[in-house]
Amino acid sequence: MPLVFSQRIASIVEAELANAERARSLSDTQLEFAHLERAHVLGQESTYWHVKVHMLMLVWAIRNRSIRELLGQIFRIVGAATKTAFGLVPPGNTGGANVSPFKKMPIEPELATVIHKAKSDLAS
Repeated sequence: MPLVFSQRIASIVEAELANAERARSLSDTQLEFAHLERAHVLGQESTYWHVKVHMLMLVWAIRNRSIRELLGQIFRIVGAATKTAFGLVPPGNTGGANVSPFKKMPIEPELATVIHKAKSDLAS
């Protein structure tokens, strides 16, 4: 199931990552990170996407010289790589160092719908 979910959610996560890249090209670092957060919420139940988004957040931290974010992302990358496959992810967590990596957060309705569809297609 996790591999299938990863495949079903891929195009939506990739769209958010493309939006992040567009924001970066416009030098809008806040919007770039907001898109990375959305990609995190969408892909956090897939080890591949979870780790990839945290790696991109780490790159963002380096580019923006944010020591706090850099340290937070190193911790989160280890957690994403070792805990995601066991379902140990807090739903809705946006993945940045500004929130606890263990905090459940509300999921935007638009994102919740996409996640639900990717999961419900698995039950068919």
